[in-house]
Amino acid sequence: MIPFLKETAQKLLDSPRKLEDLVVVLPNRRAGLFFTRYLGELIDNPVWMPEVKTIEQVFYGLAGKAPADELTLIFELYELYRQIQEEPEDFDRFYFWGELILKDFNDLDQFMAPAKVLYQDLAEIKEFESDLSFLTEEQKDLISQFWLAFEKQNDQEKQKFLRFWQILGRLYEDFQHRLKTAGLAYSGQLYRQVAENLKAIGKPKKHYVFIGFNAFTLTEEKLIGHFVKEFGAEIFWDVDQYYLKDPIQEAGLFFRDYQKDSIFGKTFPEEIPDEVRLKKDDIHVHSIPLKTNQANLVGKLLEELPSDEKLEETVIILPDEQLLFPVLHSLPSDIDKLNVTMGYPVRNAPVYAFLDAVLDLQRYVKIREGVVNFYHKPVTDLLSFPYLLKEDQAHFQALLEKIKGENLLEIPASQLVGESKLSELVFQQVDPSGVFEYLGQLMEHLAQDLQDDEVQRSYLFQAFKQLNRIKEIFQGNNSKTLKIDFVLKLFRQIFRELKLPFEGEPLQGLQMMGVLESRNLDFRRVIICDLNEGSFPPGGGINSMIPFNLRRAFGLPVQEQNDAIYAYTFYRLLHRAEEVHLIYTTAADQGKAGEMSRFLQQMQAEMGVAGPEISMVPVGLTPAKEIQVQKTPEVLNDMKIFLAKEHPVSKNRPLSASALNMYLDCRLKFYFRYVAGLKEREEVVTEIDPSTFGTILHNAVETIYGLDESKTPRKIDSHEIDRLMPQATEAVDQAIRNFYQVEEGKSMEYSGQLQIAREIFIKYLEAILKYDQENGEFTILGVEADVPASIPVQTKDGVVNFALQGVIDRVDLKDGVVRLIDYKTGKDDKKVLSIESLFDRDEKKRNKAAMQTLLYAYFYQFEHPENQKPLKPGIFNIREIYNPKFNPFLQMNGQEIQDYKAVEEEFREGLSGMLGEILDPEVPFSQTEDEEKCKFCPFKEICGR
Repeated sequence: MIPFLKETAQKLLDSPRKLEDLVVVLPNRRAGLFFTRYLGELIDNPVWMPEVKTIEQVFYGLAGKAPADELTLIFELYELYRQIQEEPEDFDRFYFWGELILKDFNDLDQFMAPAKVLYQDLAEIKEFESDLSFLTEEQKDLISQFWLAFEKQNDQEKQKFLRFWQILGRLYEDFQHRLKTAGLAYSGQLYRQVAENLKAIGKPKKHYVFIGFNAFTLTEEKLIGHFVKEFGAEIFWDVDQYYLKDPIQEAGLFFRDYQKDSIFGKTFPEEIPDEVRLKKDDIHVHSIPLKTNQANLVGKLLEELPSDEKLEETVIILPDEQLLFPVLHSLPSDIDKLNVTMGYPVRNAPVYAFLDAVLDLQRYVKIREGVVNFYHKPVTDLLSFPYLLKEDQAHFQALLEKIKGENLLEIPASQLVGESKLSELVFQQVDPSGVFEYLGQLMEHLAQDLQDDEVQRSYLFQAFKQLNRIKEIFQGNNSKTLKIDFVLKLFRQIFRELKLPFEGEPLQGLQMMGVLESRNLDFRRVIICDLNEGSFPPGGGINSMIPFNLRRAFGLPVQEQNDAIYAYTFYRLLHRAEEVHLIYTTAADQGKAGEMSRFLQQMQAEMGVAGPEISMVPVGLTPAKEIQVQKTPEVLNDMKIFLAKEHPVSKNRPLSASALNMYLDCRLKFYFRYVAGLKEREEVVTEIDPSTFGTILHNAVETIYGLDESKTPRKIDSHEIDRLMPQATEAVDQAIRNFYQVEEGKSMEYSGQLQIAREIFIKYLEAILKYDQENGEFTILGVEADVPASIPVQTKDGVVNFALQGVIDRVDLKDGVVRLIDYKTGKDDKKVLSIESLFDRDEKKRNKAAMQTLLYAYFYQFEHPENQKPLKPGIFNIREIYNPKFNPFLQMNGQEIQDYKAVEEEFREGLSGMLGEILDPEVPFSQTEDEEKCKFCPFKEICGR
């Protein structure tokens, strides 16, 4: 295999011209590096080397200046925009579409389009689109039924909309003058300046040779054409008949036009190589299920490399930079030299994520009564990083537990600052104008802490350099007021493109690079990963404010040209390759099955390339083993804590109704939660989920109906409810404050969701009061009463007393009947199939709520053994309260359960039997067979369900 650049270097050596009299122009610097290397391999004696330049360097050299950085240019553009636009937006709103305007200006100049005409046409198109005067009133009414925004249009908004499009032409013209006055320029402007003044370019002293170009911009086409026609410059094309001769092959789109050109056509060789179509047997297509498993396949292919073959003759092309580290970790251990020609994004570094979280912290600063408070979410995010924990672990671990345990929505800065210097730097309120200084100090401190971590320090160094550059630009344009949201967006935007360059010897070792870095380079063995549609070629369109039809009409690039560039880059890699491996994945992404790249499909249809080899990743398909926990003596000893008399009260752990329901659902889940003591991960509750809703509503009812300290029964009649009704709002507010642990005297701000929920709480509480008023007077005996109980259970070792406990939402007395009310916010059913069914874990319709309410009746009777009154259990479904037929009481066999005592014996028998099973050493804690119950179980990952 002779690489194209080496072949071209040989031709230049064989030509009569001296190397020192040549200027070799290539598309990029990397190609120049390889060209110089090949030239060095071919010469026998010391000679003067030719000048090797990129096309960019040629243009900037002829223009006499280099372009300014993008941020500076956007500032200059904004200054003009403020002068032209009558009602200009703030800079932070302008910045992100200012980028689009600048990109469009660059395209206009690169392709020498008449900006004034184009923007005039664009303004007229927008005016036509917004003119609805041609519609009849009937048509307008019909449209407004489907398009609500239609009715909201007014002349003032239309004029403001049109004014923006009308000023773009003027903005372009004035921007050229402003930059010229300031001594600044952008890339396209310099290119156009050179292309429009070709006659002013004197004959160069050296002979120009242009090598390896594919798609010229119009300015490049004019300059190179001028050098060829006027100065006899040469062009060496790297092209193949496979796509050149086929009129519909996108890879040859540009070459076919150049071949027909009167100037460029003469530079094409008489014989065009025809290598690609002969590669059929050298191309191996691999299909693999998962994206990251491509790395394993690459490692396997590299293991098969001949020991006598140079590593630099193999290249791995990674269209997706996310594959870089998986591939690096999968390389065979005997590969000792490696060159990575692609940076790793700084945004993937932990340090970047930490700084991003620090900026997020500043977005939610609140000043309350002169105290700086931070919102819990960014605080807990920051405490998940090791940087703060490492400096003051005890303080921050305790703080995390406090935030989650007490459900703190906001944390004062004084509580956050521990004994570490880093916490002092992080947890302070920062004005947007001082945010760059703030981040700089953090980076310097982190750099000191990361002395032994070279990779993280490298990330920080790249980020620090970029931060200082941004800081300089903003300080030079201090008329702009900044907002923290904009700084965060800008931080993410700029650092998104920032990459950590890898150091290495570019001419030695296994080569690993991105798609565009491979231009002009040839390798004996080519491995291309992620060859999926949407990845190679990349998906998406051109980001522009100029619509497709105008771009095409004025000769600006559209997606078709982008696709052609990537197609050529792909097929060019095959020109001289002797072994090619193309890998794509079938994994679904965003609901779509993985699709092979169109390039693969083209080769299969046109060249007869064999179908993909299915590369299966070994996966253990053995189902997860059933988990059982035997009741060993140690486990049984731990379970003694459930008994009423085995331990002092302080060590006693009575079981609740929810614990018993959990046991009936899944014995193993009960073991994890109540025997092993595993807890679900605690998080601060901000959304009003069903659990939170129920807790707050219960607390509001307790507040409105609560007894005084003497626990004296409280009579509630119609007049009392009239008095309580206006207190519903205050009771709800107090319940919300209690839930979020807001101290008395401190103001409580309601978020949008909480404000809505508050109104619902008030409506529900008023509905409860209204229902009670309509159903006659009663006496409150207890609200949220915590009732301990026990029950004798027969075991192999004799009778033991099992400790139970529950909180009864409401106990009242009406017409000589003690009613036990359980408030529910779900859809709990009040129908009981049978008492036996309540303890039958295989019963699909087992009524958990009814079992709980009957258990409360048992608790009440246990606490009041002298009670002779009927006990009537009921479930108060809040959702059904507006139903005229609402009845809260349990029903069995079509009749209300008027008195718990009628079913007490059977209920106690079922309860005692279930508790006896819990203590039975012969019955292990096993998994439920109904996997539907596992869907929302916090322990399902342990079980492998």
